[in-house]
Parts: sequence; C-alpha cells; structure tokens
Amino acid sequence: MVDNIKQSYPVAEICYVLGIHRSSYRYWLSTSKKMSLSEIKLQSEVKIAHKESKGSAGARTLSGIVSQRGVKLSRYRASKLMRQFNLVSCQIKTHRYKKTANEHLEIPNTLDRQFAVPEPNQVWCGDVTYVWAGNRWLYLAVIIDLFARKVIGWAVSKSPDSTLTGKALSMAFAIRKQPKGVMFHSDQGCHYTSKQFRQLLWRYRIEQSMSRRGNCWDNAPMERFFRSFKTEWMPRAGFTSFDEANRAISHYIVRYYNQVRPHQYNVSVRRTTPCLV
Repeated sequence: MVDNIKQSYPVAEICYVLGIHRSSYRYWLSTSKKMSLSEIKLQSEVKIAHKESKGSAGARTLSGIVSQRGVKLSRYRASKLMRQFNLVSCQIKTHRYKKTANEHLEIPNTLDRQFAVPEPNQVWCGDVTYVWAGNRWLYLAVIIDLFARKVIGWAVSKSPDSTLTGKALSMAFAIRKQPKGVMFHSDQGCHYTSKQFRQLLWRYRIEQSMSRRGNCWDNAPMERFFRSFKTEWMPRAGFTSFDEANRAISHYIVRYYNQVRPHQYNVSVRRTTPCLV
C-alpha cells in the first residue's frame, strides 16, 4: 500500500522519507511566496534611511525616521531588518567624565541641567568643537534651542575665538527674529567669557548661564550633538579641505539633523515641531 502511494504520489514519498506530514507540505504550498508591496516599501525605506545617515543610524533611529515618513516600524522590527540586510551602526561607546563643582565667579550656572524646556526661545545652548580639515584644525560653533533640540545657529572658522561664537549667536538671533527673554548656556571657554561675546549678549538682551568648570554634563545636549555629528557624519580621517568640511557640516545640520534625524527627547515627550532653520 505504501509502495503504491510512493509510485502515484512522489510528494508523498518525499514526505515519508523526511518524516513530515503531507498536510504541512500542502500548507506551505498554499502560502503565498510573493512579498507584499507594504513589505517591499518598508525594506526600501529602511535601506534609504540607513544610507542617508551614512551608516550611523541604529535600530531606534531607523524606526524613528521610517515612522516619520508614514511607514510604521518598531525598534524590534528595525533591528531584525538590520540583521537581515547586514546594516551596522557605527556608534561609539559611552565615556565617563570627571565631575567638578566650580562655577564661574561672575556667571552662575542658572540653567542647572533643567533641559526640559516648554517653549521655543527660552533656553539656547552653545559650544565649540574642532574638526580636522586637510592639513589643519577647523573650529565649529553651534547653537541649539532646547525646546526641540534643533540647530538654530552655527559658524565655521580657522580660529576658536569670540568672533566665531559671535557669528553663531547672531545667526540664531536673526533666524529667530530677535526674541526676548532668552537664556544662553555654555561652558566656561574663553570665547564665551570674553568681553566681546558678553557685550553681544548684552546688546541682544540675552541672559548668560555657564556650566561648572570641567563638568560636561551641565551642557549635555551640546555634547550629544557633537558626538552625533562626529560618529554619524565626519570621516574617521577628517575632511580633505576646509570647503569640503563646510559643505558637509551645512548638509548635516540643515538637511539631516534638523529635518530627517529623529530626536529621542522629542519622541519621549510626544512633541511635534516644524523645522526651525
């Protein structure tokens, strides 16, 4: 009887040899092997988002970017797709910093890590970092609004002086249409404590606040921004020229960081804000 079944039904013979039920084979056969359009779109959006981030986006960032574009994607599903397509995030490990408690003699730490701001133009944060460009260092000053964590002013120079930080502040002040009642927070760098920069703050009627010396956590949002820029966008060997660095910085801030990249702070407080630059 079994031999007759094997002769008449080759599939039955295979199932018999493999020790599986024919019903399992029929179920597999009836299941559609074609990928749905929604799944194709999801996979495409994940690949596009990862490419836009220059390989820096992890599962959380990818899920945020894709979901913002109208395609629902959980962090777990994003992680699974990253493994499926061998997409790797190039993020660095966390670093422990030394804590100190020395405030500036004239400028107190008024902000005191109160980074949750309910409205725009209440607290701006600024900082300066260095970037290798060709055969020398390039200095980048950036200002963000704590309300939506968007960059509202920046400047690039070959010298880390008060002129550099002043240009970034003036850009932010102009873009935000000369707001009143703003607090500006930074570290104790000489380009923020100088007479030139403090006079500019006085002219704009902006209150100044400063981190404690050597305490990066007092200006954590700015530290986070520079960490994101250097791990997500800047080549490991630096840029080849001043012009290349300038273009890359502008592209990162205007087109990627402010418009595409999701900010976990905004997600956590369920806040939706338009692009501010």
